[in-house]
Amino acid sequence: MTYEDGVTPETQTHKKPSYLLLVVLGILLIAGAVIVLVVRLGERRALAKETEVLAVPSVTVIQPKSEPPQEELVLPASLEAFIESPIYARTNGYLAKWYKDIGSHVQKGELLADIDTPEIDQELMQAKAARNQAEAQLSLAKTSAERWDTLRKMDAVAQQETDERTSGYTQAQAALDSATANVRRLEQLESFKHIYAPFSGVITKRNTDIGALINAGSTGVNQELFVIAQINPIRVYVDVPEIDAPSVRANLKATIELPAFPGRRFTGIVARSANAIDPTTRTLRTEIDVPNPNGELFPGSYAQVHFGVKVAAVRMSVPVNALLFRAEGPRAAVVGADGKVHLKPVVIGRDYGNDVEVLGGIDPSENIILNPSDSLEDGQTVHVSKAGEHS
Repeated sequence: MTYEDGVTPETQTHKKPSYLLLVVLGILLIAGAVIVLVVRLGERRALAKETEVLAVPSVTVIQPKSEPPQEELVLPASLEAFIESPIYARTNGYLAKWYKDIGSHVQKGELLADIDTPEIDQELMQAKAARNQAEAQLSLAKTSAERWDTLRKMDAVAQQETDERTSGYTQAQAALDSATANVRRLEQLESFKHIYAPFSGVITKRNTDIGALINAGSTGVNQELFVIAQINPIRVYVDVPEIDAPSVRANLKATIELPAFPGRRFTGIVARSANAIDPTTRTLRTEIDVPNPNGELFPGSYAQVHFGVKVAAVRMSVPVNALLFRAEGPRAAVVGADGKVHLKPVVIGRDYGNDVEVLGGIDPSENIILNPSDSLEDGQTVHVSKAGEHS
């Protein structure tokens, strides 16, 4: 039997499986491509998510440690001289001699140094000669004016000539007054060649030596010759936190402690305060005057002030490495409930070594970042992990 196109049933039977195989292979290839694409997209998303997670820094946080209550208010302070003044030259010249060095106790009006002023001396001699000349001219003008006045009464000279002689006498008087004023000015300027102490105190600096060129004034390259300080009594400045400011008032008794005198306290009274809270530190600048008859207390020293008032504020301490010390002042990096960093200014009290007392700026329940990075910014998102109990 013959078939059209030469196709036999056996041939058709062999062709059908080949078509099915090609279709199946095509479907498998398409499915494989889809699977590969889905896997790659998933990996890319996972990588992007992991990169985003890694971009957020992880930080360790602690909470401030509460300090036991105090029966007195203790604050850091610094000592300053009651009066301190630099001594400048008022005339030009060369330093001839100095009589007092650093540490010397001087009384008001005591001689500190002498300046050699050859130019001023010569000007003064010239001015005195000019004054003598003016005096001679005045004497001649006076005699001439009196003579012409007598002749005018006798009607021997004209009134014009008499007026001219009188005017010459008046001008000679004015010339003498001017010459006298110039002499007084130069005498006053020459008197500045002697440097005297303006008040009783101690010399804390001497910035000149014999032969040094001295320029008058305090501007430009000029520098002070001496610095004198009155240290009895001595001023103690302390910044009282805003919450304790109402308790610290004038005439309140206070004692101070210094590292140089362990176990010893010096007594003073509150002399005055700024009567205004510093908006940057939220503290009240307060001055305490402490008697210092023996000069034991030095300006620039660090001290702790004890006020006899009960402390109502909550006292806290944090590790030193939990604070950021920046140009605008100390900051604590606090992590809020939103997981973002908030840089808060804090007021530091006493230094315990590894820990410092915090007088204000943070709450006891806040989470503070331990070892914060200097690059940490306000509003930055972080991952938080709790540290062990701070002790």
